[in-house]
Amino acid sequence: MWRAFDAERFLGSPIRNLVTILVFMVAVVMLATLGYMLAGWSFTDASYMVLLTIYTVGYGEVRPVDTPYLHAVTVGLMVLGCTGMILLTSALVQFFTVLQLRQIFGASRMQNRIDRLTNHVVICGYGRIGATLARDLSAAGIDFVLIERGDQRLTEATAAGYACLVGDATEEETLIAAGIQRAKVLATVLPDDAANVFITLSARNLSPSIEVIARGEHPSTERKLLRAGAHHVVMPTHIGAERIARMILYPRSEGIATDTHLAKTRRDLETLGLELEEVEAATGATLCGMTIDEAERRAGNIFVVQITRAGTVIPRPGRDERIEAGDRLLIVLRDSWHAARALFTSKAEVRAGRNVF
Repeated sequence: MWRAFDAERFLGSPIRNLVTILVFMVAVVMLATLGYMLAGWSFTDASYMVLLTIYTVGYGEVRPVDTPYLHAVTVGLMVLGCTGMILLTSALVQFFTVLQLRQIFGASRMQNRIDRLTNHVVICGYGRIGATLARDLSAAGIDFVLIERGDQRLTEATAAGYACLVGDATEEETLIAAGIQRAKVLATVLPDDAANVFITLSARNLSPSIEVIARGEHPSTERKLLRAGAHHVVMPTHIGAERIARMILYPRSEGIATDTHLAKTRRDLETLGLELEEVEAATGATLCGMTIDEAERRAGNIFVVQITRAGTVIPRPGRDERIEAGDRLLIVLRDSWHAARALFTSKAEVRAGRNVF
């Protein structure tokens, strides 16, 4: 059976052939045009004659070709130009044919590679968390299959040498193609909670014995994922908040003593798509007087790790701790800054007619 690189080796590099012939044709056109201009033709007549000849249109000669010199230029143009156009057409056909062969047989080889796997891990999503998980599993020598539908991410995963499958992980056909019935673990780490719930349900239906690890973004999703059949639910924002809290509560064990370490932690959290920010509750802000629990629910996906109040640090404040004006809060958040920022700024009345906002 043909393979993509066999076709390329037999026919030659399609890109190199195409570029070479294009350079040849440009040289022929320029020399022929110059040849006609040396015979006293204008640039317009010369270039028009060259195009008529190499494309074999046959509309007739622009000017009389009645001298041995013009005969020689025309004959040379017919031989080299027409031959070049034939070669150029062939190179274009070769280029697109090799692309098709590479796509067809490349997908076939990848599917054969996936079909040989057993007791492997199926990873749904190649975002920040999926890429980190794939890198760690690859370093540990554990077989896995990535399911990704984004072209750019799929190209990155393929370049890294991972077994990849293009498709939508919420479709059962895609999970079956990934060998879900032979896999031992499925990790669905998409940033979409609804998709993760649906994938968990599908995986549990296709393979009742498989272990499912699911990612959740919102606290309310954890229970849904567990009911859908997930064995473990990982919430990146919770993990980031707990890690910061441990570093604040136990600085020596974590090696946290300066802001330099906190900056490093901020970079580590970015790999999970999280942000670490310190904000001040302005006087008259919406969240002033709220408890930590109320503020987190109101702002969305944020977690308060520490409160600094009048020079006193309150690490890992209780859920019933109330936020006061002037408090500086260390928070971990994900894609919620615009919503959270409105709660930390002071409220202002805006009058529009009879309405006050």
